Amino acid sequence: MPSSAPSSAPATPPVHYRIDPTQTHARLYQVTLTVAAPAARQELSLPVWIPGSYLVREFSKNLQSLRARQGGAELPLAQLDKHRWLAACQSDTPLVLTYEVAAYDNSVRTAWLDGTRGFFNATSLCLRVHGQEDAPHGLEVLRPPALAGWSLATGLAPVQADAAGFGSYIAHDYDELADCPVEMGPLWSTQFVAYGVPHRLVVAGAAPSFDGERLARDMQRICEEAIRFWHGTEPPPFNGYLFMLNAVHDGYGGLEHRNSTALICSRRDLPRLGQSDKDILASEGYTTLLGLISHEYFHAWNVKRLRPAEFARYDYAQENYTELLWFFEGFTSYYDDLLLRRAGLIDHATYLKLLTKTMNQVLQTPGRLVQSVAQASFDAWVKYYRQNENTPNATVSYYTKGSLVALCLDLALRRGGRCTLDDVMRALWRRTGGGPMAEADVLAVLQELSGRDWSTEIAQWVHGTAELPLAELLAAHGITVQAEPAQAAQRLGLRVAENGGVQIKTVLRGGAAEAAGFMAGDEWLGLEAQGQAWRLLKLDELALYAGSGAVNTEVTALVARDRRLLRLPLTLPATGPAADTVRLDVQDAAVAQRWLGVANPAPAAA
Repeated sequence: MPSSAPSSAPATPPVHYRIDPTQTHARLYQVTLTVAAPAARQELSLPVWIPGSYLVREFSKNLQSLRARQGGAELPLAQLDKHRWLAACQSDTPLVLTYEVAAYDNSVRTAWLDGTRGFFNATSLCLRVHGQEDAPHGLEVLRPPALAGWSLATGLAPVQADAAGFGSYIAHDYDELADCPVEMGPLWSTQFVAYGVPHRLVVAGAAPSFDGERLARDMQRICEEAIRFWHGTEPPPFNGYLFMLNAVHDGYGGLEHRNSTALICSRRDLPRLGQSDKDILASEGYTTLLGLISHEYFHAWNVKRLRPAEFARYDYAQENYTELLWFFEGFTSYYDDLLLRRAGLIDHATYLKLLTKTMNQVLQTPGRLVQSVAQASFDAWVKYYRQNENTPNATVSYYTKGSLVALCLDLALRRGGRCTLDDVMRALWRRTGGGPMAEADVLAVLQELSGRDWSTEIAQWVHGTAELPLAELLAAHGITVQAEPAQAAQRLGLRVAENGGVQIKTVLRGGAAEAAGFMAGDEWLGLEAQGQAWRLLKLDELALYAGSGAVNTEVTALVARDRRLLRLPLTLPATGPAADTVRLDVQDAAVAQRWLGVANPAPAAA
């Protein structure tokens, strides 16, 4: 396991961090950083972002009480900007810095500390020592008596850790330190082996009904399927892997690392003791959790090793731009659910239901006709992670549309008969040595394996905004795309929140609501129809009060905006099949089986 076997390391690492989590009630980590041989003018900085989450998050906002000492004497520190400091010191005497980090973010990206759990990424706690990023970095985490019953888990190699995991760890460099988060608390833990590689699962916050062994068995099948996908029966590029799962009342998310992942899920989505296989696998929430686990594990290959050339070395001080997130996030999103199908954890119908959801999400996003998925990748820093009421009109998700690009490529390659997208992914791994790659590598491998040029498709599907040929390609593999009646919000071009009333969240471009003059933030109070006025509590009530049918209906919407009452003339669109709401049906099961059935195995040796 990542935290089981001691590692050979220098007795005193050149850069050493001691983390004291004593102040659980104050929510403060106390950090002591010792630099054995500092530069005469030693610069230090805290990252502004964490790899895998493409937003400048300004982690230095949580750092306080920074002080420096050398030879026992206080040393002045000059702050250079929002996240950098300079110490003018002697190069022959260790530099010791102490500071505190507030830990209030219960996500996978930053740091959290209270009386029940601790979690942190080094990008939030560990100042980067400029000029020594490639030196070994030591991390020591103390366990005060008040934390009896807690254990610690991390992907770092231990140097001297106790049975509970507290103690000293070593990283080869700052990048490895930044890539190994730490989980602490009264953790539930188990282990399993996938193709000879030990995997550990630790869970924080689960209810007593949690069936951890069931979750571990299903995770083992996912891991075995992913390893088989990439390497056949050959070992993966890591000798151990750690899953850290934080169960909360309501939450979802994950962040990938080279030999671990941090995950968040809702407690209600975990399998429970006494549940039947049928009930567990019929749970939409549990299927979503398995898809998240599959997604983050697939990232151990696709983005953590096989990665954009722009990410060959991270710059922690600013945005790191790439146009390839459609490949690294989108293709991973295609395979996460597909591997669940191949592992036998979901059936054809469930997989097609998940694919239908993705297709409808893209079709119901007007921004797909405005922004290419390559541009969406580049703009992640300012658009995807900073969404507002206009986001669906101006941008498209590189996760969802990127997964549909992968689907189109896979189906088109399979129709050609010479290879599949599986073959392409493995060939890219071999071509790059499991390292940095560019779009040119994708095109070269596609041509090499299929015997033809794919630049036109990549230009249209990735760099253009034309609709993807989903219906045509799915039909060639035994799946039909059927238009479905849209729900009331979609027919009107709205996204709303309903909680004792109708609150407008987004007005979609080109819809009836935009034509009527609705705005995000409006409260839709009621409507006037056929000489009567009605209070509106849910959009489904439109059919009750205004009627619905094959023709458009003219009504007046009563709206509150900034405490003003407005009357908006609204044309309710006729019901019927919609171009942006579809379902998938199996028309030829034998043909569909060749795509959704047994995976094409990887060669035994690459």
